[in-house]
Amino acid sequence: MSNEYRKTPEAVSALTDSQYTVTQRDGTEPPFRNAYWDNHDDGIYVDVVSGQPLFSSIDKFDSGTGWPSFTKPIDADAVTTRTDRTLWMTRTEARSTGADSHLGHVFDDGPVEDGGLRYCMNSAALRFIPASRLEEEGYGRYSGLFTDNTSDIAEEQS
Repeated sequence: MSNEYRKTPEAVSALTDSQYTVTQRDGTEPPFRNAYWDNHDDGIYVDVVSGQPLFSSIDKFDSGTGWPSFTKPIDADAVTTRTDRTLWMTRTEARSTGADSHLGHVFDDGPVEDGGLRYCMNSAALRFIPASRLEEEGYGRYSGLFTDNTSDIAEEQS
């Protein structure tokens, strides 16, 4: 895990009330009334506290729950899980590995063909970086995920 993705007092003080409640107090935002539940643009989602890359739009799906849902993290070591026994039930909590931000929960009702997991995240814990801005925002290593290969395929077929 890189030290560049960590929680700093400056980053925490810059959070909105909603972002602070979700990431620092293990809160949950309302379904269908959050920034990314219905976002279909290409790009990546990073930890709002540290900037750590967490999820890709390639792995996002419409779960019908009103929160952004993903089949897996962008990198295997980006998200850690732990048992959450709040609200009179046992769930699996998801946290960022760099800043230890509360992100949401993981459920086993995701698309079977993609591993069966649903990472149900809070938009308030995330910042979306559109694919067109990855280079300028310092996330260029993820640009290849969104490269359109259709022109290469057309050239090979001619």
